[in-house]
Amino acid sequence: MNPRRAPAGRVSLQFMEPVSLYGQAESTVISAVHWLKLGVEVVGAAIIALGIGVAGQLLVRALWARRTADFTAIRLALSRYLALALEFQLGADILSTAIAPSWDQIGRLGAIAVIRTALNFFLSKEMQQERRPTGDDTAAPGPR
Repeated sequence: MNPRRAPAGRVSLQFMEPVSLYGQAESTVISAVHWLKLGVEVVGAAIIALGIGVAGQLLVRALWARRTADFTAIRLALSRYLALALEFQLGADILSTAIAPSWDQIGRLGAIAVIRTALNFFLSKEMQQERRPTGDDTAAPGPR
């Protein structure tokens, strides 16, 4: 921008060159991707909150009824929500590097992707192992 004196001592700003249509489109796409990333992160956080709420409700019911054998089912319920939320969070990380990534951003994404994928792998493996003894092949338990 090029500051230029206007009448009565006021400063007006004048652009040195007009903004191109490409620049406007690029700015719009970048803004849209940032909003989409934020939305995906919010969905992931909401899934975690929902999972904690469901697992907390199941835990209170199990403790109230003194059924400590239900703890495995509660852990499985929470694990399902966490695994789903991890997928959303990884999607948000991928979106953050979708627009002109630097090598530093790509390295961070790689590290985060490896960590989250490993967490998801081990969560899934634990859920499969826990499901076998209990015979639980249904969806996450809900309020009864």
